[in-house]
Amino acid sequence: MKLVVCAYHNVGYCCIEELLRQGADIRLIFTHEDSPTEQIWFQSVRALADSHGIPWLTGDINAPESVALLRELAPDFIFSFYYRNMIKPEALAIPRLGALNLHGSYLPKYRGRVPVNWAVINGEKETGATLHYMVEKPDAGDIVDQEPVAIEFTDTAHDVFTKVTDAAVTVIGRAWPLLAAGSAPRIPMDLKDGSYWGGRKAADGLIDWTKPAVTIYNLIRGVTHPYPGAFTYLDGEKVVIWSAWPVAGIGEPGTIVATDPLTVATGDGLLELRSLQVEGEDEVNADKFTSRNGALFLDR
Repeated sequence: MKLVVCAYHNVGYCCIEELLRQGADIRLIFTHEDSPTEQIWFQSVRALADSHGIPWLTGDINAPESVALLRELAPDFIFSFYYRNMIKPEALAIPRLGALNLHGSYLPKYRGRVPVNWAVINGEKETGATLHYMVEKPDAGDIVDQEPVAIEFTDTAHDVFTKVTDAAVTVIGRAWPLLAAGSAPRIPMDLKDGSYWGGRKAADGLIDWTKPAVTIYNLIRGVTHPYPGAFTYLDGEKVVIWSAWPVAGIGEPGTIVATDPLTVATGDGLLELRSLQVEGEDEVNADKFTSRNGALFLDR
């Protein structure tokens, strides 16, 4: 069985490790150049490929020269593990036994982009990892295997992503022997039971204080480190709120109702702020802020 793998991020790294542990024959890896504007907190697929002597490319798998190379390699399977380019039908048609994707949700829920972040932001209690066949429509092909993942109320998106990575390895560990033997199941996906979500930009982290405290808390934990963070403005300065906790109480949304601990009113309940960062400054605990004459100041 000859494999071509498209991979990036921790899910890509760990799923390749599992395939190699099981003796899979990976002939080529497509991956990405790291973006200079992105915080690189995850493991390097390129480094893993180099350590195993596997050739890799950072060009688009859909490019004509890549498609020609795929035809020459004639893989039995293509796998996609958090590869960021949509693989087009011309490439999907090349592997003899199909092309499969590992998606970071319990499909058909949270099809599309950044599924872990969306699940946390929306206050879900469970997500998962799903291995499915790729078709032209995103995240819509037959399911081979899935593993659920619990989301605790205290979990950040990073915490959940770590759990999803472990679940992805579990799925690949179970599925690969069945795929290689030709006995893996194919369960049609019912898209009516799911949802599709688009990508997120840093600007989407702007806090709307008229929303309930729990909703704002979910946003904060859904985009906190290593993501860009949820933010608000104080006297014209951007302030990122990295950590907070919802508490009972009432007040005018967006107003500071206490400074010990620093607490802001929302549309339903209060939000106790715990860790903040004024743009251009270091991140600090909220107790570094004080109130004077009704205004909030950072003790520098």
